[in-house]
Amino acid sequence: MPAPIPLTYERIFRLWGPLAATWLMMAAEGPFLAAVIARLDEPTFNLAAYGVAFALALVVEAPIIMILSAATALVEDWDSFRKLRNFTYVLNLLITLLMFVVIWPPVFDWLAVDVLVLPTEVRVLTHQSLVLLLPWPAAIGYRRFYQGLLIRQEMTRRVAYGTAVRVVTMATTAVVLYVQFRLPGALVGAASLSSGVVVESVATRLMALGIPDRIRALEPSQDVLTYRRIADFYWPLALTSVISLAVHPMVTFSLGQSRLALESLAVYPVVTALTFIFRSVALSYQEVAITLLDGTRENYRLIARFAFVLGVLATVGLVVIAFTPLAGVWFQTVSGLSKELVELSVRPLQLFCLIPFFSVLLAFQRSILVFGRYTRPVTVATVIEVTAIVGLLFLTIRVLDMVGVVGAVLALFGGRLVGNTSMMFPVYRVLVANGIYRR
Repeated sequence: MPAPIPLTYERIFRLWGPLAATWLMMAAEGPFLAAVIARLDEPTFNLAAYGVAFALALVVEAPIIMILSAATALVEDWDSFRKLRNFTYVLNLLITLLMFVVIWPPVFDWLAVDVLVLPTEVRVLTHQSLVLLLPWPAAIGYRRFYQGLLIRQEMTRRVAYGTAVRVVTMATTAVVLYVQFRLPGALVGAASLSSGVVVESVATRLMALGIPDRIRALEPSQDVLTYRRIADFYWPLALTSVISLAVHPMVTFSLGQSRLALESLAVYPVVTALTFIFRSVALSYQEVAITLLDGTRENYRLIARFAFVLGVLATVGLVVIAFTPLAGVWFQTVSGLSKELVELSVRPLQLFCLIPFFSVLLAFQRSILVFGRYTRPVTVATVIEVTAIVGLLFLTIRVLDMVGVVGAVLALFGGRLVGNTSMMFPVYRVLVANGIYRR
């Protein structure tokens, strides 16, 4: 048996760098599409409709998102590969059926009119956008399964190549629809997202062609993975994503009931898209930590220090934009917002500028729990975080009557702090159980 490869900061960076590039490319999608939509007719209505459609599609997609972590953590031989692949396909079918239910007119009208209270112009554009996003959730699930296999094999550059294909496809589609067809901006955004992800899923599968043969050649694991064990491991993660992403429609609902409602609906996706660029380093690090954690104290310390540096650097980057004229340059010149919307966007960005550090912390905490196959506390912490967000939304928007987008970012930040705190003890238990910490 070959000696294990020693863990160094250089190895962590080599594994994380392509994934960071992947998430940065995906993070650039939001600002790019928002900039395109802002330059088409009726930008306020279309930005609001695109934001609502994207939020609803995220909720439908939520159950499949964590399949990336599952593939990274669970696939150890041919049997586990085959069973998790089948599990992924069934879950993809279910979320596609759910997407059909959401766009079915009676259900959609109930959501749009009775729950979200959308203006008529926004409601029509949102429904059309959701139809275009129909293939999006299943394509996400398919490519995340194979991306997990690539990460486990430490082939993260191929993940980045697939995302580059996605971004190029998305941008090309957006430009063609913008120049040649002059479709409403919300439809341009939805069509571009769908086409990019579908092409990326095909590209990722092609780049993973040799991996099933590698897995087939591995010795069978003595720890047999059953469908019941997959479900016990995965459902807390899936529920975590569902609860977490359900925040977006809840925030959208609260914005629709807030002061400066339409303007808040328009700028909220632009502000969060910018912060996502810096929060993406957290998302890219979770699978790196899952792959490299091995129960030794030395490796844990290296991985933890790397995470701390990532969180600090990402936060500093966002602070530099939020508190300098770069904020106006971004919102007006890059995103194409009107002067009034730019003025509305700067304050919530400043209030949200510490979120990258706590997002990195959350990703690191989750990676430890996934490594320990102790996933239920991930769900519990998310329930606590979302409960805090709901309470803070009520306080900031209904009680204090804040401008909607300001109240929303305060609620999101406060909820994240509560979520981080609630995970500390479960993480400590895993570290002690694996001998990384001693009582």
